[in-house]
Amino acid sequence: MQLKEIYQPIQKELSDVEQMLRCSLGASKYESILEITNYLLDAKGKRIRPALIIISTKASRRASASQRSLLQLRLKKGAVNIQLTKIAAAIELVHMASLIHDDIIDHASLRHNKPTVNYKWGNDVSIALGDYLYAVAFELISACGNSDILECISSATKGMCEGELVQVCERDNLNLLKQRYLVMVQKKTAALFAASCHVGAMLVNSNRDIQEALKGYGLNFGIAFQIVDDCLDLVSRKKELGKSPGADFKMGELTLPVLHLLSQTKDKNAVLSLLKQPDRQSAFLTLKKRFINSEALLKTKEDIRHYIQKAKESLDAISDSSFKRSLIALVDFLMERVRL
Repeated sequence: MQLKEIYQPIQKELSDVEQMLRCSLGASKYESILEITNYLLDAKGKRIRPALIIISTKASRRASASQRSLLQLRLKKGAVNIQLTKIAAAIELVHMASLIHDDIIDHASLRHNKPTVNYKWGNDVSIALGDYLYAVAFELISACGNSDILECISSATKGMCEGELVQVCERDNLNLLKQRYLVMVQKKTAALFAASCHVGAMLVNSNRDIQEALKGYGLNFGIAFQIVDDCLDLVSRKKELGKSPGADFKMGELTLPVLHLLSQTKDKNAVLSLLKQPDRQSAFLTLKKRFINSEALLKTKEDIRHYIQKAKESLDAISDSSFKRSLIALVDFLMERVRL
């Protein structure tokens, strides 16, 4: 199933989020800022994090229906929808800011098949823009007046930045352990996915079991998402990725696919030799070929399946509904990305 089909039941809410993004970033009085933010919004990504907040809120609302009268739910629905739109937009802004800073760190020139902000306007503008997006995001969250949600997203954002920092510090560490990699992934990527699902449940005051279930779903979804991303960076083509492949290789960042290749190969020294040549395209292509033709690819897919299964199992505490099935469809979408 494609994202378009999964998003169909929440198209109105996603449209409201898109409008909120344009409204929030269009409030500036400066033409120079508006030019850059409009470019950024036009080069939109998959909007998975806002979708997860929306779907989690609706799945939680269904799960809570038996605990509150329908009248109470209807009275709260309007207020919740306004908060939902602001928070979903805010989390997307946090994600966008992190990508802008990532592109600077990775010296990237392409994203979503369009030139990156740093490529078009330079690093100075990109750093300032990333900071600006973070500020706008937390202004939106603060306007909702919910300190628990503010704390949840703040904690996830801190973890995301910490994970990125550790990843940069671990570059060229050819002795990186799988467990260390997973800790980085949980912080850098999975934390914001977990927060997206968690705040969705918090918005409708779901009980702690439902909140923890959705948080666990988001965490495991996020880990699987990053492993898929790392795998695609190694095996996909530029057109499919929307950016140049081999970014991790060029920056000396060891990802799970490469760690599996090192552990599965009979000629570890040959792989290590390739990893020491990040500036050579021929070295990357040889590494790619070795990975595709090795047990490492199968092992990486096994890990993706493991976290996808854990994400699905986390939903056992959620009542059946079309929105719960949408959450399941989203993890199945990850499987389809690597054609498992």
